[in-house]
Amino acid sequence: MLTLYDYFRSSASFRVRIGLNLKNVPYDLVPIHLTKNGGEQHSTHYDVINPHHLVPALQHDNQVMSQSMAILEYLEECYPLPPLLPDDPFLRAKVRAFALSIVADIHPLNNLRVLRYLTTEFAISEDEKAAWYQHWIHLGLQGLEVQLSKEGATPFAFGELPTLADICLIPQLYNARRFNCVLDAYPRLLAIDAHCQQLPAFQAAFPNEAVSLKYEKLP
Repeated sequence: MLTLYDYFRSSASFRVRIGLNLKNVPYDLVPIHLTKNGGEQHSTHYDVINPHHLVPALQHDNQVMSQSMAILEYLEECYPLPPLLPDDPFLRAKVRAFALSIVADIHPLNNLRVLRYLTTEFAISEDEKAAWYQHWIHLGLQGLEVQLSKEGATPFAFGELPTLADICLIPQLYNARRFNCVLDAYPRLLAIDAHCQQLPAFQAAFPNEAVSLKYEKLP
């Protein structure tokens, strides 16, 4: 059995939940609340799991791994069906590049700990924090929209099946909406988002209100 150490609103955790759901892999969930009790990711218990104090972490057969992309690649190797990467090597590289544009370029600048540092150490206002967030979101999404405009009009980012690209895109768009980003300039990304949200694997991974209440009640 797999155990996922997870925070419901974490984009990185969101990605892994989608991947597990798409592959229909059962798992236990251990909530790590990033804002309650000073941040449970800093607890002594979780320090043993992940000394970087980040989520997600995945435990499998008494081995623990971190970093959402490494976890998703691990799932791809252990549970190859359905695949999250296409067969063609060049297309696989394009999918990985798209995913990494989100994971490595957009998300780190808008991570919770970065936003918190801006407010606590530089005393920026909430409006200034939102402007920071929206600047990096729009810069990244513009590139992704142009990139996909050169691809065929397919239901998912790169074809007829969901890949790592879609798994990374949908949580980032969810996050963008949380910070009131206007996304009208990205019709291709929005079309993919709308299609993915019709699939049970994506729906079950969403950090909706019911899931939020569940986390708040967990010890």
